[in-house]
Amino acid sequence: MAFSNGAESLLSPPRDEEHLVLDRTPSSYNPLLTFNLAKGEKKHYQQQYADMYFARLAQLKPAVEQIAGDAWEDFEVAGETVSKVERVLDVRQGQLCWVVGTIYMEMPLKPNILDDITKDHWIVAPPPRVKFISPSGGDQVMLEDESGRLRLTGSFLPSILLVTGCIVAVLGTENANGDFEVLDLKVPDLPRQPERWERDDGEAALNSKAVKQERTQAGKIAVVSGLGISGDAGDALTLDMLMEYLLGESTSPKDQEQAARISRLIIAGNSLASASPIPGREEAAAKKSGHRKYGYDSSAYNAAPTGHLDVLLSTLLPSIPITLLPGESDPTQTTLPQQPIHPAMFSHSRAYMTLPEQEETGWFDSVTNPWEGDVDGWRLLGTGGQPVDDVFKYVEGDDRLEMMEAMLRWRLCAPTAPDTLFSYPFQDGDPFVIADCPHVYFVGNQPRFDTTVVEGPTGQSVRMIAVPKFRQTGELVLLDAETLEAEVVRFEVFGGD
Repeated sequence: MAFSNGAESLLSPPRDEEHLVLDRTPSSYNPLLTFNLAKGEKKHYQQQYADMYFARLAQLKPAVEQIAGDAWEDFEVAGETVSKVERVLDVRQGQLCWVVGTIYMEMPLKPNILDDITKDHWIVAPPPRVKFISPSGGDQVMLEDESGRLRLTGSFLPSILLVTGCIVAVLGTENANGDFEVLDLKVPDLPRQPERWERDDGEAALNSKAVKQERTQAGKIAVVSGLGISGDAGDALTLDMLMEYLLGESTSPKDQEQAARISRLIIAGNSLASASPIPGREEAAAKKSGHRKYGYDSSAYNAAPTGHLDVLLSTLLPSIPITLLPGESDPTQTTLPQQPIHPAMFSHSRAYMTLPEQEETGWFDSVTNPWEGDVDGWRLLGTGGQPVDDVFKYVEGDDRLEMMEAMLRWRLCAPTAPDTLFSYPFQDGDPFVIADCPHVYFVGNQPRFDTTVVEGPTGQSVRMIAVPKFRQTGELVLLDAETLEAEVVRFEVFGGD
């Protein structure tokens, strides 16, 4: 759907009839705090990252064993029946067996912290690699658990999408070289999917509130990512068009009625443009030896992008509730899960945020990345795009929906963390494990818009949406909260240089 001003309404003579007052469709919103970290002294980084992999394996191993056991029960090859092996190092040569473990991709082109430390004479850091795949074919696939590591081989492996961190069960036998020849592979697949309104109705029953049997028809959820606000005048026009469309201040009356059905706006990361690159050694030394400034230094920090984002949000918030996910270029920590952007960044918009003493979520909800919650009864799971972008570096091709589907079937929203994706070192469990199957899975800051529906083994159905960067495409995604159909509204400036 293209955004355009209705010539019929703009050029028509004035009418004496009263203007129709449109009420915005209300939004039911019940967020989860799955990815919120502890605060203060309870949050520290002294733990080892290996414990995170062990916790992930412990969480997903029962599901994989159930699927593999049902699929490979009484499986025979040349008269030999397959048997289950508890640990990777218990595999014996010539024995037909299956075992569960964590995939590790040995790829020479992956970032290596030890190599970075030894290269002290770099003037600037090398540019990030587009792919980790070695053109010489030196990549290896490993399966590991708490006992050790086993190298996987076989003609079956190249047909399967695998990255570091996913939990799988492999069936095969060890060859004379000590490698495990894989004949088949199983993943955890989609977990149980809650019914629509299940959580809302359950909480209402626990609070002794009457469960509302008849609900009004839900509207549409707007999802946008990659606003890339830089503070320059050049990016203001398309943002103004987006703002006016959401507020119903432009277009024809018919389009205004459609805009009034938008019940919530979700901004999926990278609201601000990328920060300035880290200066080189000589430039940093020159700044250090120069005159030192105290207080605000405009050369070191530019507050214009944050101020423009705050103005945009404060203009929209009186009319529409907003959920804001941080992204790679936003002012919060770089490690996943990224915590909410601090309210101090929003001098105008923070009046709509939730106060500590409030029980209900405010009109403006600054959340984590990844984030999950219930909107109009549906379970939504979304990220700012970093996990999918990192998976892209491990595999051939550029099918983002295929990667998103694989992550759902692995039950991991950030499988490559903490190997090649910075992450907090969790100890008691891995929050990136998808406990409940979402109804909608959206990923922001992707090269182009794409969507499809994937189904699970027990009737699960997930609408996947790759949300494009608004600054590059001018596209806003609208999700119908009744049918879960997705469409695109495109904003474009004609006649520009």
